[in-house]
Amino acid sequence: MQIVSSLSPLALEHEGGTAVAMGYFDGIHIGHRAVIEGAVEWAKAHGAAPAVFTFKLPADSKMKGRRLLSTEDKHALIASLGVEYYLCPEFEEIRAMTPEQFVYGIVQDCHAKALFCGENFTFGAKAAGTPELRTLCAPLGVEVVVVPMAQFEEKPVSSTRIRTALEGGDVPAANAMLGMPYAIRFAVQHGAGLGRTLGVPTINQIYPAGFQMPRYGIYITRTRIGDTWYPSATGLGTRPTVNSDETKVTCETFIPDFSGDLYGTDPVVEFYAYLSPSKKFDTLDELKACIDHAARRAKAYFARSQ
Repeated sequence: MQIVSSLSPLALEHEGGTAVAMGYFDGIHIGHRAVIEGAVEWAKAHGAAPAVFTFKLPADSKMKGRRLLSTEDKHALIASLGVEYYLCPEFEEIRAMTPEQFVYGIVQDCHAKALFCGENFTFGAKAAGTPELRTLCAPLGVEVVVVPMAQFEEKPVSSTRIRTALEGGDVPAANAMLGMPYAIRFAVQHGAGLGRTLGVPTINQIYPAGFQMPRYGIYITRTRIGDTWYPSATGLGTRPTVNSDETKVTCETFIPDFSGDLYGTDPVVEFYAYLSPSKKFDTLDELKACIDHAARRAKAYFARSQ
């Protein structure tokens, strides 16, 4: 997938033009995929190249909520859907454009033959444009496809609903709307080493600023190390039993069937079920028993699903 990080004409490898999926696509959830896959299928049928047009927000922006994916994982997911060209200018480059300037710019820079978007897509300065792109695109000979919003439990799927589900610990709902398990892929960092002392060594991953966290508590997870998936149990929170600093949040995962040094690597940890809230134990033995119990639950969970 060719990534273009500024507004500039695409250098296409053939003359069939492009089918462009437009949106912010922050979670690549099932609604986003419907839009992108629509553009990919149209491109295949018409001898065009599938493309995505999105934009990049400043790191401290609160306009779209907390992040659900890293930039690298977002690129990998979109590429896996068959997209060949990915245009992602800075938001500042497009925020002042009128709807007409926005549409004409995409059509010209992408050599677009078709534009795809969701029902809730807006564009142009102050979101003045709506999915009724047809009035702007018809004179240009560009087809417009507005994809109905995906539904979950009879309500439209959105990144906001996914964040709300994660905040409530409703992992199955978040995963259903994402169309894949909610997952993190952060570098393993050195911690206090308490887990190893207790005989339950954990990997310590820290959420970067701006990322959406699930509800504090203990989860059934599975962790990919190399090409192998391992059942695991993950604790997210302030470690109340051993930590007096309630502002320091850690994400620690115990992988009972793995032993080895993972410092500096970035294993994928997928979340499947919320087990219990974080709590302060009176003794370290009680803490160890809780971790062991969660690990057994995780192994049983994945044994059933095989």
